[in-house]
Order: sequence, then structure tokens, then C-alpha cells
Amino acid sequence: MRLAAKGFSAMLSIITVGVALSLTTPLAFAGDDGNSKNVTEDEIVRALAPPPKKPLTRGLSIAPQADPAPSATETKLIQSVRGRSTRSLSSTEREEIASVAKDKPNIDLEITFDYNSANISAKSLASVQALGRALTSPDLKGSTFVVAGHTDAAGGEGYNQDLSERRADSIKRYLVDKYSISATDLVTVGYGKSKLKDPAQPMAEVNRRVQVVNMENKTTASK
Repeated sequence: MRLAAKGFSAMLSIITVGVALSLTTPLAFAGDDGNSKNVTEDEIVRALAPPPKKPLTRGLSIAPQADPAPSATETKLIQSVRGRSTRSLSSTEREEIASVAKDKPNIDLEITFDYNSANISAKSLASVQALGRALTSPDLKGSTFVVAGHTDAAGGEGYNQDLSERRADSIKRYLVDKYSISATDLVTVGYGKSKLKDPAQPMAEVNRRVQVVNMENKTTASK
């Protein structure tokens, strides 16, 4: 009986220690190792592909369908910023781009950079390369894209604005150099910390992102 009691006591101790460890050690989830999540080419294509056009329907009771092509105002805006340097965009133009882009196909990419730098980090190269392949795929080739850089709330407005612009430019240079994408098809803009994705957590990593937006298709909008 005494041996049985000791065995039971030892087993109880092991269970107690196990429970204590489970309460103090966080569960590990995929992507929780501190590395940015690499997105795939297919995910980018699906996110940026324009919605399919609805077939024309004849019938007296059917209201006129909306034209999927960009409006004249949108087209004029995009034409005015194509080929421009990031730093040349005024705050008004940046806000106009943001207003048009909000209803367009877009994707946020977790692309990280070296500390206090516009150099793309080694761990994010796979995502940038997937972006290059996606933008040159048959589904997306021929569109004009906005590449927008965003920072978290750390630092001053001027510093973050400059950093977001340099990082957007860095992505553009990589895509132009490595994937031969026309520079005029990539409109780069920096927003600094002015458009936090998670305002409740201004220092969160989710705010440090690059957003890519499909603004128009060359088959539906003239140069």
C-alpha cells in the first residue's frame, strides 16, 4: 500500500508539473516564429485580378449595368502620376490615389526591410519575387499598379514619410530590374504612418507593410 501510495503521489506530481508548463508556455502556431509570412504568386494573382465582367443582359426590366472600366476622373489621375517620382507627389495627390485605390483589387504584403533602411530583408525576397511573377502573369500583365509604403507610428512624421517613400521605391526598382516591368506601370507612393492598418496598436508589425493595388487595365483604358 505504501509503495502504491508513493507511485500515485509521484504520478500526481508529474501531472501537476505538466499542467503548470502548459499554462506558462505559449502554444506555437505557424508563422509565430517572428518571420514574415511569404505570400505565393497565386495568392497575389487572386487578390489583384479584376472582377469578371458581367455579361450584357437584354431586357426592358434590366437597369443599365455599370461600366467596369475606370472613370474618366480615375484615368486622368493615374495618367498624371504615371512615370512620376515618389517624392514629386503632393499630399493632395497621395490622398486622391488612396481614395481611388480603396475600391480596387489590392493586397497587403508583409515585406520587411533592414533596420532603418530601404534594403529588402533576405527573408522577404521570396514575397517580392512572387509579386514580380504575379505582375507579369497573363492575368495581371498590362495593368497599372500602385505600390504604397506604410510604416508604424514610431518616429516623426517626416522621417516615416521619407522611409515609406524609399521603401516603395526599393520594391519598384527590384521589380523593374528583375522582372522587366515597365517603370511607368508602377506608381509608387509613401504614406508614412498616416494610414495605420491597426490604429489601436500603432506600433504593431501589421502597420509596417507594402500595399499593392491594381488601378486599371490597359485593355480598358487608353494611355
